[in-house]
This record gives sequence, structure tokens and C-alpha cells, in this order.
Amino acid sequence: MSDEVLQVLDSKFRSFFGREAEVVAHAPGRIEVLGNHTDYNEGYVLSAAIDKGTYFAVSPRGDGTARLVAGDVMEAVEFPAAAPQRSESAMWSNYVKGCVAGLNERFGAPERGFDAMFLGNIPLGSGLSSSAALECSSILALAKARGAEISKLDAALAGQRAENEWTGVKCGLLDQATSVFGERDHLVMSDFRTREFKPVAFPDDVCFLVCNTHAKHALVDGAYNERRECCERAARFFAATLDHPVRALRDVTWNEWLEHSGELDPLAARRAAHPIGEDERVLAGVELLREGDVEAFGRLMFDSHRSSREYFENSCPELDTVVDAAQKIPGVLGARLSGGGFGGSAVVLVRRRDAETAAAALAAAYSKVHGTPCDTSAVMCSDGARVVRP
Repeated sequence: MSDEVLQVLDSKFRSFFGREAEVVAHAPGRIEVLGNHTDYNEGYVLSAAIDKGTYFAVSPRGDGTARLVAGDVMEAVEFPAAAPQRSESAMWSNYVKGCVAGLNERFGAPERGFDAMFLGNIPLGSGLSSSAALECSSILALAKARGAEISKLDAALAGQRAENEWTGVKCGLLDQATSVFGERDHLVMSDFRTREFKPVAFPDDVCFLVCNTHAKHALVDGAYNERRECCERAARFFAATLDHPVRALRDVTWNEWLEHSGELDPLAARRAAHPIGEDERVLAGVELLREGDVEAFGRLMFDSHRSSREYFENSCPELDTVVDAAQKIPGVLGARLSGGGFGGSAVVLVRRRDAETAAAALAAAYSKVHGTPCDTSAVMCSDGARVVRP
């Protein structure tokens, strides 16, 4: 969490609205460490909230108008707080409008509107889930401003619903759940069938580097939704084929995929291989961390990226450059794409003592191939979303 970002937001809020923000909430971005595209397949994920995120500041108004400002570009929209409508011009506002609509449905139409502004330090399109950070921070701040209580899980679900229904991305619950359930110095182990979220201690002699490739990262274009549909099609096939209940790909083992994938259409079979393998890697990874075997854990990260590249095809040349380079750099234990894929960032597991030299080597290797260095920075496993004022 950055005090500097909050200070800038406070200043901009005062300048634009002529008064102080009464409520401020913060929600972090996230890195996905193992378990890619498993959340909507009712599977497992290891992830972490990070020390980059979004602040959302709000003060109630005396009328029913909602005024919302994107603090980075100072673009503003107005809408009735009791009846928000999707915007075709200011698409960014739909993330918050969807959250407002969800709160209205849960708690009733508000008697008053609000002035709100948000600002964060998550690079847009980096694959670190700036959208979930915006959703979760807005939900917590707006609920607090209207005197309502909302649980962590319900806040995450409301953010997911807003993204599904108001932006057209059929995302699972991973991003929002990590943002609210994060804990300092821990990963989050998520079970998306039972909706249990447990902390897993993370060794203090290793850390993560995030390598932002600046490659296009856009999920609304249908690539995400196509892969989800393939997974659902494969789950229906295995439900009709296997002699035990299959509700989602979580219920299919790797050996069962090997035995029966030739009977499924090739695209769906290839797509399904990825989340099936990822579930097994997550469960193995938790045990390896408990045993302190970070080297073997890192190898699982490399295996995960290989699966993304070969089966799910949600990597890209820029991400592959980072991961390929990481395999040759001393002190690096593992690397993979983070998040939906198709661009954005890679996450690299490295010995803390080697982080600085590894970051420089990764940037240089990337520049050699693509002409400019990738942005590489260390991130800390941090606490989840919360109201920070009052």
C-alpha cells in the first residue's frame, strides 16, 4: 500500500470536489503463482495479494447523483446512484457502476448519491488485476459510506459479478478473492468449489519479480470466453464418459485425461489439459512449500508456463521470452505468466539475495529480443482489501 498514492488522491479529491473524502478503501492487485484458469473450473489456485493496488475515496452527496472520477486521467462521469447504466464511451466506469448496481440490489436503492474518485499504482494491462482492485475497493468504500456491512467473500462475489455482467468478461473468482483474502508474507490457497481461502506461509529467503512486458492484455475480445467454453464442453464430455461424478474439470485426473482425451474434439481436449494439470500442480505446490522445497516449487512454475504455452495457448512471444530467459539466470527458481495471459506480466520466483541481478538480467534479455527492456520489479505478499478511513 502506498501512502504517496493516497496523498495524491486526497489532493485531487479536494481539488475536484471541494471537500474531503469521508471514506477511503484500498484493494491490492494480485499475482497468480500456480493454478491458471482453474477458478471457473471449480479448482485450486495459489496466488498472492501484492503491494500495489487501488484506493477508492467517496463522500455522500445531498442529492441522488453519483459523480465518479478516474484520478489518473481526471475523466468524470455522472449517473443516478439508484439506477446506473452501462457506458459505451467511458468503459472504465462500468467496473464501478456494476458494483453500485450490486450494492443497490443487496441493500436497496440509496437515498443519497456520492462523489467518488479512485487512483492506483497497478500498471493497466499488466495482468496484475487492476480491475479486481478497483471493484473490491469501490465495494468496500461505497458499502461503508452507506453504513452497510459486507463480508470479504460477498465483496469478492460482487466484484466478480460486476465484471461478468457489466464488462462482458466471464472471469472466475480468483482475482477478487485474492484481493480480499490476501495476507502479508503468505500466499492464498483458494478452493473454488468450497470457496475456502487459506493462507500458506511463504519462505522469507525468496521473493517474486513481476516482469511487465507491456504486451497487449485484453480479455474482452473473446479469447478468454472461448477457452472457458472449451473447458465447459470438455467437462460435459468427461461427465458422460467417466464412471464417477464430474461437475467440472476439477473432478478429472491427469491420468483420466491421458486415457480419454483422444475421444474428445482436439481443441477442447487441448484446452482441458491445462486446468486439469494445474490443479495437480497447485496441490503438489502447497505440500512443497510446507516442506520448504522451493526449488521443486519453482520447477512447477516452469511446468505451468509450458502448459499455458502448449495446451491453453494463452501465452505470447513476449511472455515466453521472459520465461525462457529466466531458466538460464542464476538464482531464478521458477517463472510463468500471471493471470489470464495473452500479454501482461510474468511472475518470477527468485532467491531474495539474487533479485537485483536477476531483474537486470531479465530486462537485458528481453531488450535483446524485443528492442526495449521489460519493466521488472520485486513485489511483496501483502494484506487484502480493507477500509483505511475512517
